Amino acid sequence: MSLMSRLLLSILLLNSVVFAKNSSEVVEDYLQTTIAKNPNLSSTEVNVVDTIKVDELAGWTAYIVKIDATLKKEKRKVSQKMIWFSNGKLIVRDFNVISSGDNLSSLVKPPFQDSYYKKENLISGNINAKHKIAIFSDPLCPFCRNFVPQAVKYMKKEPNKFAIYYYHLPLPRIHPASITLVKAELAGQLQGHKNILLDLYKTKVNPREKDVNKILIAFNKATGLKITVKDIQSKAVLDRYNSDLKMANNLMVQGTPTMFIDGKMDRTKTKYKKIK
Repeated sequence: MSLMSRLLLSILLLNSVVFAKNSSEVVEDYLQTTIAKNPNLSSTEVNVVDTIKVDELAGWTAYIVKIDATLKKEKRKVSQKMIWFSNGKLIVRDFNVISSGDNLSSLVKPPFQDSYYKKENLISGNINAKHKIAIFSDPLCPFCRNFVPQAVKYMKKEPNKFAIYYYHLPLPRIHPASITLVKAELAGQLQGHKNILLDLYKTKVNPREKDVNKILIAFNKATGLKITVKDIQSKAVLDRYNSDLKMANNLMVQGTPTMFIDGKMDRTKTKYKKIK
């Protein structure tokens, strides 16, 4: 759990609160007033950025809320998106789904906009293919290392059926080495090496490794390239890297692998095989 989450959860009521009406403004006003009471935060600003009807809960709406604030002690600005649910009379932070044990908030995602399908993220298929697949992945995630290469190779066989868009999402807390690997792959792409993505998943390196040079040695051995520290520090690489992270943030994607099929998240990650 992030520092921002801990601070917010320490002050926000997770139980129900009665509203006079159901609107984005009411949700914003309530959360703004509540969060402002936190003595550790200043310059708080709450905005509802999207609303989504909840199929599992008749009459309820999911509010995607963006919270910007400043941590007083660190004098550091933080920004985070959260999901709240309201039916016009009650507001709650989350629900548990009895049948699956999932949190309902984990099933709600912002809409996948057409603008998110960027040319630089297309790794296979025709842009006019019948189905658009979006994959967010960390190349050192154990499940990703098995799933992503297999899924990509399967869909590559039918380029007019599947357009595959790939977004880097390294998880630095558990796989710090993935940050350097991802930047090295982007540097290789920018040098004209377009088919090295899956080599990331064969790179042999300790996921906890933080020595950039050691990580680059492992990457270059797996790809046959000669990517340098200077290469991965270029503005073009950093722009591409930050673009992918921004995309994940916009969609509230936090875990890997995460797959979207035609704009809808596929929690099973198997639906692509069932498309006829």
